[in-house]
Amino acid sequence: MPTVAFHTLGCKVNHYETEAIWQLFKQEGYERVDFESMSEVYIINTCTVTNTGDKKSRQVIRRAVRKNPDAVICVTGCYAQTSPAEVMAIPGVDIVVGTQDRIKMLEYIEQYKQERQPINGVRNIMKNRVYEELDVPSFTDRTRASLKIQEGCNNFCTFCIIPWARGLMRSRDPKEVVHQAQQLVDAGYKEIVLTGIHTGGYGEDMKDYNLAMLLRDLESGVKGLKRLRISSIEASQITDEVIDVIKHSSIIVRHLHIPIQSGSNSVLKRMRRKYTMEFFADRLQRLKEVLPGLAVTSDVIVGFPGETEEEFMETYNFIKEHKFSELHVFPYSKRTGTPAARMEDQIDEDVKNERVHRLITLSDQLAKEYASQFEGEVLEIIPENHVIDSPENELIEGYTDNYLKVVLPADEKMIGKLVKVQITKSGYPFNEGKFIQFVDDEVEKKAVV
Repeated sequence: MPTVAFHTLGCKVNHYETEAIWQLFKQEGYERVDFESMSEVYIINTCTVTNTGDKKSRQVIRRAVRKNPDAVICVTGCYAQTSPAEVMAIPGVDIVVGTQDRIKMLEYIEQYKQERQPINGVRNIMKNRVYEELDVPSFTDRTRASLKIQEGCNNFCTFCIIPWARGLMRSRDPKEVVHQAQQLVDAGYKEIVLTGIHTGGYGEDMKDYNLAMLLRDLESGVKGLKRLRISSIEASQITDEVIDVIKHSSIIVRHLHIPIQSGSNSVLKRMRRKYTMEFFADRLQRLKEVLPGLAVTSDVIVGFPGETEEEFMETYNFIKEHKFSELHVFPYSKRTGTPAARMEDQIDEDVKNERVHRLITLSDQLAKEYASQFEGEVLEIIPENHVIDSPENELIEGYTDNYLKVVLPADEKMIGKLVKVQITKSGYPFNEGKFIQFVDDEVEKKAVV
């Protein structure tokens, strides 16, 4: 049986796509082995969102070559798409496929085995207007399922290379989305996370169909789905119609990840973001009216070229005032090839780091405040896995619908099920909980009683 090993760098979409590529290999009779062991084929799914992403990708490729110099080394993903020549130049790389044509990977491997000539399968992504169907009926880690609904982005923010790595906006056929969601539920998944490169833009390239309609169709068309989570949505995509769907839904969770990047209108303009802070504030207010207790998480870039102390404080105060529940804070890093990398007034690293530190401190404080509202309450979680550093794996963890991480004493039967837990002690990065009962499994309820 031929063997294949995978290494994925970067975002959730990459992880989803690695699973999809694995399905293709599985169908051809391959066995999946750990990346650190000997394998006949190594697939490295790369990231290029920062220059560091490129560097890490190169390191992993070299590691695979060292591990087995005779293996077929196949590099895919965003770095492969934007810099195929650079990747091909790494000694030992045999096949390069970008962020499309993954379906051809197996035939490239066969071709390489026969001809022993390096293959560059990267095409111009900007010409692609069709969503590439990659099916994932189940995941290696067994509790939350991602479902990719779109590809690409039309925004061209000045700090971002991703449109060049992923191409323009392409939405997946809604029938395929609903079909795959049902497949995932039938495979035992209780929660589905809708994901993509620009998830909330779903449908922008379609006639008479949009994200709100997809959310409705998933709720009415997928039997047995308990939770639906949107991995990320831009403020500009939170239309009144989307808010209405959220208001009336019984499965869309009380958590939205809305990237803010900056809380200053002047910085947003330099970033070429498509909203003002007044609009963002209005959307947050509307959402919190329809979903009391909503958790809003966000991404922030600190130290964007030209960011003054005043502009930084606008961001800081906006986040504090609107009580975000958690932030991912990034110091701005120059991405070669983007307009922002060529801007004057690059900010000193020390200033960036000091601002990052201030925002992370605020984020920790806001996260604790948000969690404290739920102490003593009974919430539902889907336990995912054992807590790594608990003695003999005596604790398991899972997320509530509003994205609180809860840790509680382990019981194998709970993993992947929907269970009610009481938050006994709130905190951050996790809350402590105790098991109350299984939610929907009558047999197990009786067994517990």
